[in-house]
Amino acid sequence: MGKAVMLQWVIGLLALLGVSQVDAEDPYFYYTWTVTYGTRSILRVPQQVILINDQFPGPKLEVVTNNNILLNLINKLDQPFLLTWNGIKQRKNSWQDGVLGTNCPIPPNSNYTYKFQAKDQIGSYTYFPSTLLHKAAGGFGALNIYHRSVIPIPYGYPDGDFTLLIGDWYKTSHKTLQQSLDSGKPLPFPDGVLINGQTQSTFSGEQGKTYMFRISNVGLSTSFNFRIQGHTMKLVEVEGSHVVQNLYDSLDVHVGQSLAVLVTLNQPPKDYYIVASTRFSRTVLTATAMLHYANSQTPVSGPLPAAPAFQFHWSMQQARTYRWNLTSNAARPNPQGSFHYGKITPTKTIVLANSASFINGKLRYTVNGVSYVNSDTPLKLADYFNIPGVFTMDSIRGLPSGGAATVATSVMPVSLHDFLEVVFQNNENTPQSWHLDGYDFWVVGFGSGQWNPHKRKTYNLVDALTRHTTQVYPNSWTAVLISMDNQGMWNLRSAAWGRQYLGQQFYLRVFDPVRSLTNEYDTPSNVLLCGKAVGFHP
Repeated sequence: MGKAVMLQWVIGLLALLGVSQVDAEDPYFYYTWTVTYGTRSILRVPQQVILINDQFPGPKLEVVTNNNILLNLINKLDQPFLLTWNGIKQRKNSWQDGVLGTNCPIPPNSNYTYKFQAKDQIGSYTYFPSTLLHKAAGGFGALNIYHRSVIPIPYGYPDGDFTLLIGDWYKTSHKTLQQSLDSGKPLPFPDGVLINGQTQSTFSGEQGKTYMFRISNVGLSTSFNFRIQGHTMKLVEVEGSHVVQNLYDSLDVHVGQSLAVLVTLNQPPKDYYIVASTRFSRTVLTATAMLHYANSQTPVSGPLPAAPAFQFHWSMQQARTYRWNLTSNAARPNPQGSFHYGKITPTKTIVLANSASFINGKLRYTVNGVSYVNSDTPLKLADYFNIPGVFTMDSIRGLPSGGAATVATSVMPVSLHDFLEVVFQNNENTPQSWHLDGYDFWVVGFGSGQWNPHKRKTYNLVDALTRHTTQVYPNSWTAVLISMDNQGMWNLRSAAWGRQYLGQQFYLRVFDPVRSLTNEYDTPSNVLLCGKAVGFHP
């Protein structure tokens, strides 16, 4: 498939999706999405789910680098609602991030129009509800950003493109799960695993052709391992990074993560199992789908391909094989390796330790001893309008400390253009998954036990990939480097949604005292106001 054909294919796809386009150098696309409840039979049980335009999962957003998106979201639920765009950097525009620290939730029977650009990004991403436990009921979907026609990609155009949204699922309603968390209980073990909201799916292709599979973990709490019977997978992209193209029999994908593989249908024509099974759990839950060869007359057969026999050490070793393709470009023409991140001295080191604590007799999750509580006023609005008493910038420290756990609306100040070393220290017996809005970061090191400065000798300072969500193994650490070049108020959180809901998050205030449109856009003209921001004018 040639470049021109590929571009026409993307434009045709957008037209088929009912998207209106205004031609420009960086074109604008207009969407209207309506969020409602509906009933679907999932895991053989009818239950209430969240639909977007009557779809579960929600509509797939297919755009090209630098496209502008104007999306009118109409909330027909009985609770306030927001969507966040997982991995979209929202350059200079945390106003559109869609989390409670940046946006007022959309009231029932009201609407809000998101306005953002897929600026200098390519790759496989997702969106999902950031409010309450709505994510447990659906409302999530894929957001795929294709490259501009003038920018090459380091692999041949695939003959087809499949998106697989895989995640754990509960038969219990989102409101009941929320009540359980509010009472001080952790989330229970899930009831099953879904692929694209279903327990049975089929992906069809022709023998001898190569297909892209975009795989995302949209679950609440559980890592999974992905594999295809009789086929190897060539890893080509991880959350916008083009990577060294190694072959894998199976891949671990942790909560909130996305990746893309190429699979060549080079086996005898029959049907093959696609398998996603939970990792690091006593009870293993499995979802299957089918890879169907177009000329197949033979149904799937044989045992399911086995998951890796080994656990955390095996997974950590696999993670270390993910490396940046230094000679390839990403969304821009310059090679990824032209930014020599490993030669920059960090301006600050932050160590973040997660823990489970009891505060006032109820379970809470903390970061450096502080459990985050939402304010009724978005932090971004409070900061912009200089509203006092909404958040504090001295409640959370950059290093773990002893003492009793506390609650706070915690914000950590960072200067624009700082270069941070952040270490995630996990002293618990469960794996963690950490996500930062507005950024990606170089994942330079994994290790067991306690991090200390001597561990820097093990860092990959040459070709570590960048991504927006990283795993931290039990009783282990993960180190990342971040170039703080995107001004705004940015959520750093556990991607495990029950932990996030009960406080394992805070915000980074990336700031320059000189207000300039070069660094950050003004408040949008349609900004929603709530809490103490009511009555202020943008």
